[in-house]
Amino acid sequence: MSGHSKWNNIKKKKEKTDGQKAKIFTKIGREIAVAVKEGGPDPAGNSKLADAISKAKDNNVPNENIDRIIKKAAGDGDKNNYEEIMYEGYGPSGVAVIVEALTDNRNRTAGDLRHYFDKFGGNLGQNGCVSFMFEKKGVIVAENNGADEEKVMEDCFDSGAEDYRVDDEVIEIYCAANDVRIVKEGLVGKGYKIISAEPAYIPNTEAMIEDADLCVKMQRLLEMLEDNDDVQNVWHNWGNEPEEEEE
Repeated sequence: MSGHSKWNNIKKKKEKTDGQKAKIFTKIGREIAVAVKEGGPDPAGNSKLADAISKAKDNNVPNENIDRIIKKAAGDGDKNNYEEIMYEGYGPSGVAVIVEALTDNRNRTAGDLRHYFDKFGGNLGQNGCVSFMFEKKGVIVAENNGADEEKVMEDCFDSGAEDYRVDDEVIEIYCAANDVRIVKEGLVGKGYKIISAEPAYIPNTEAMIEDADLCVKMQRLLEMLEDNDDVQNVWHNWGNEPEEEEE
């Protein structure tokens, strides 16, 4: 994992959604509702709900919104039945893409995603066509406030992490996918400020796009996927994704 950084994707995603809080609140709301229906409204006995609430708070969802979603999902008034579906496909130049969706209409979602892939020079594939190129891990991103790297290493491993990397802005911590909350709580207890913490699919290899026009198409594909209301997360192995220009 030392060769792959999640931070640029997370930063761009957060910058983009800062002006679209309603959309991100809606997506996280679906995660909370699904977790409640699967395991009940008490986060103490429902780890999936606890993780969803933690994610909501990381994204500044107000507590009253969280409480309202939980109450609605736990009652009889919520008739929405969302199911979690994973889609896999290829973008331009064979870039592998995994899409996680929560949908109440799988035909609509599959049709939308197939249209995006086709429009931008890729194709939606069968389950398993690209997932073997990824490893599911927990990824926690914490602010780097100039901490000593030796102490960072000690704190990470003491909290249950498997690996970490430090750059100028952040510390990326990797752990087992099911250990995200435990490791996050350990780091918070040691004074770290967490930016994001959730399971992610980390690519084992990267695909490069040399053609500038195809780079634009790949970027547009990712934007269309992430903008879809049914899509919760998008992962890919595009290795030379363009950086955001500094203002």
